[in-house]
Amino acid sequence: MRFLICDDDNLIIQEITQYILAYFDVNKLPKPEIIAYNNGADLLSDKLEKDFVFLDIEMPGMNGIYVGRELKRANKNCIVFVVTSFSEYLDEAMRFNVFRYLSKPIDKQRFNRNLHDAIYYYNTFNQKIAIETKSGIITVSTAEIVAVESLNRKIIVHTTRQDYESIKNMDYWLDTLPQNCFIQTHRSFIINLEHVIDFDHDTIHLTSQGLIAYLTRRKYNTFKEAYLLYLESTR
Repeated sequence: MRFLICDDDNLIIQEITQYILAYFDVNKLPKPEIIAYNNGADLLSDKLEKDFVFLDIEMPGMNGIYVGRELKRANKNCIVFVVTSFSEYLDEAMRFNVFRYLSKPIDKQRFNRNLHDAIYYYNTFNQKIAIETKSGIITVSTAEIVAVESLNRKIIVHTTRQDYESIKNMDYWLDTLPQNCFIQTHRSFIINLEHVIDFDHDTIHLTSQGLIAYLTRRKYNTFKEAYLLYLESTR
């Protein structure tokens, strides 16, 4: 895991660094890589993976709102925490889908709760899953799976790369996929809530090349509640 902290206040950088290291130590997790920057330009020039970013809003040069938008544009799975004393920026920050909003001074207990949620979210979407086909096995991350579809007695796993025909049945995929982000909307579809664009009482539009999944009317309310809860969990 790679953590980046961007703040023009070195005391805040030290505090966040200490909190992260303490959390990993208490939970007996391998120590993560932590990189600190004092401005947004240097952060954006970092070309390596950005798993978690703690981002100040008011900094010299590029403000945190612009930097956050650029981060999410380049990698929508980057988990961004906004850290600021100014709550008036919250609405703007939410537009680029920040994971959490942390107020200064930072409360350590709240920080730990939110870090726990972020790591759980990260592990869910970086979990590796094997798709077994007639010709071999393809390994993908959970985040890459858009939907699993039962079509003409075949099981098709739609991913952001391409579609694969799985030799496993729908029950296998229901048991294998993490339930906090996958839901069966119809006997023919299991969909990834991360890839939902919009939905009505009958259909769900997904991000993969115009893919449309079916939604049974009796599952509409359950699906709507699950989707709203999912969105809330990523805020």
